[in-house]
Amino acid sequence: MPDPTVPDLLDARAADTPGQGVVFPDGRASYPELHAQVERVARGLWALGVRPGDPVGLLLHGGIDSLRFWLAASAVGAVAVPLNVRLRSREIAYVISDAQLRVLITTSAFEPVLTGHLPGDDGAQLDTVVTLDRDTDAGGRLGRRSFDAAADGTDPAGPAAARAALTADDPNLMLYTSGTTSRPRGCVHTHSSLVTEGEAVAERLQLTPDDRFWTPLPMFHCGGFDVALAALAGHCGFVHVGTFEPGHALRQLVDERCTVGFPAFETIWLPVLDHPDFAAADLSALRMVINVGAPERMRSMQARLPQAVQLSCLGMTESFGFCCVGSPDDPAEVRATTSGRPLRHMEARVVDPETGAEVAPGVPGEFRFRGGSRLSHYHRDPELTAQRIDADGWFASGDQVVADAEGRLRFLTRLGDILKVGGENVAAAEIEGFLSEHPAAGIVQVVGAPDARYGEVACAFVQLRPGAAASEEELIRFCLGAVATYKVPRYVRFVEDWPMSGTKVQKFRLRALITEELERRGITEAPRMVAPPVSAGP
Repeated sequence: MPDPTVPDLLDARAADTPGQGVVFPDGRASYPELHAQVERVARGLWALGVRPGDPVGLLLHGGIDSLRFWLAASAVGAVAVPLNVRLRSREIAYVISDAQLRVLITTSAFEPVLTGHLPGDDGAQLDTVVTLDRDTDAGGRLGRRSFDAAADGTDPAGPAAARAALTADDPNLMLYTSGTTSRPRGCVHTHSSLVTEGEAVAERLQLTPDDRFWTPLPMFHCGGFDVALAALAGHCGFVHVGTFEPGHALRQLVDERCTVGFPAFETIWLPVLDHPDFAAADLSALRMVINVGAPERMRSMQARLPQAVQLSCLGMTESFGFCCVGSPDDPAEVRATTSGRPLRHMEARVVDPETGAEVAPGVPGEFRFRGGSRLSHYHRDPELTAQRIDADGWFASGDQVVADAEGRLRFLTRLGDILKVGGENVAAAEIEGFLSEHPAAGIVQVVGAPDARYGEVACAFVQLRPGAAASEEELIRFCLGAVATYKVPRYVRFVEDWPMSGTKVQKFRLRALITEELERRGITEAPRMVAPPVSAGP
């Protein structure tokens, strides 16, 4: 029997799990209902001229259409290209050009950033744009009524033939990496990549038909697709928060009786834990939460929701999200300090990044992986593909990790997220983890600030916890004497909002902010730091 495709998963759940389905803020559907909806949307895409292998752009806020159109594109063998909803016009132009998009599914909310790219605009590459929240056609763009009419009038034989020819090795999804340090790159994943990932995650998390798997991660991020696929593979429900808002997220967790949550990032989960309604919320159904973060933060988040087992994970867009995941059977301290072992379809190594030689447990090295959910290639970039994937299929992640004796991995930092302070290497993640122990500190991000004496010094950007107060001097004093002086942030800046790319903080923008500030103020050297004397004891 051939390996299953993404549409095969939906077929199976429509047949054997009719009592479960998907929930978004703007709609819900059982798996049989979703199956019928996807077949209709697939006919609509076929009527637009979409054929196997064609890229189909999806620029949609979090709603049920983001799921329907991905699955429908999958069913006709097309390649879905979800666009980050935070992108602006010039960034949109880059993705349209790089992905070679001709068809885009969107809503009127994005018309301002699509100006110049719409059908009829001078130089526009897009041939067809469907605006789902408009009934009628306008300015060369199709409305929902025209799309639905095309779907209803299409002979199903064409989509059915494309579906019959589909194989697990065909491309399914092209996800553009977040672009925290450079322009995004299109990571191409096949049906096999997605299905094997979903099956392995469902197995590790011990999902059952009684579970309802929740996430706020957007449907242009691998985490959103991970949860959808794990829910399909695990015969359980999929609950999505849509556009994230902490109060709505908390209510949805309660009202939908969600059992497993994947908020992933402290920028998402802390606002839920800090919400005024959290203390009174009935989260008794929630049995498991998956997050990433420094051990200090993981312990703190676990303590605030003790009845739910908290796990960590390790992965990236190139591994289609989860590569390693903790086990619910691991002790609490292991779950707080490691990201678990590789999933059954993946292999991981920790190597010296210079020589490629594997290092011993306990020795930091570069995380490299291969296996079922590794990306196929970078779109239109064979040179980068060859640089990152060696002849034996190992992908060089650029992440520094350390393995324990049992093979569990712990993320340390990005190899490029190392500050060089007067010749000393300083991991930004180390300072972030320590500063997060301050009772007033919410989210902490550390970047290098230019310095004439030391080359660069640490600058901490801090979002305070709700109702908390702290000064720059207080946070610096908190570090002095507790960590080596060269690690102490010389500058602390307080923020309320973060420059984000998807779900990641764009550190290059933070570096630009502090660099511009120092230049404007004529500051070339940071204040000298003198630690308090070490007590000799009694």
